[in-house]
Amino acid sequence: MSVFTKIISGAIPSYKVAETDDFIAFLDINPNAKGHTLVVPKKEENKIFELSRDAYQKLMDFSYTVAKALEKAVPCKRVGMSVIGLEVPHVHVHLVPLNEMADIQFSQKVTLSKEEFVALAALIASKLE
Repeated sequence: MSVFTKIISGAIPSYKVAETDDFIAFLDINPNAKGHTLVVPKKEENKIFELSRDAYQKLMDFSYTVAKALEKAVPCKRVGMSVIGLEVPHVHVHLVPLNEMADIQFSQKVTLSKEEFVALAALIASKLE
């Protein structure tokens, strides 16, 4: 059972931004930039290209919706997307607000307080359409 499956089940708390029957989006607790959000299918799959075409398309559609809200909530030049998947064996899309190339390089991190995480998750959620 992956750490994301534990988050989905509620066994581990998260700063949830959005949720459907099939997907969940929550703030990364070790973010590259303020607003770094993870979009995760609720069904645990290890690799993105092991998803069915339909599940992949739905993941991208949900990621699009979350990215549009993120862009409205967090000042940035654009929202970048990355799918790496080596650190947690559960498909996940990284949505990262970008102001410079270093924001997507996964070598720098920002620190936020619990209160900042809560407020940020609520702000992004309020921008969902």
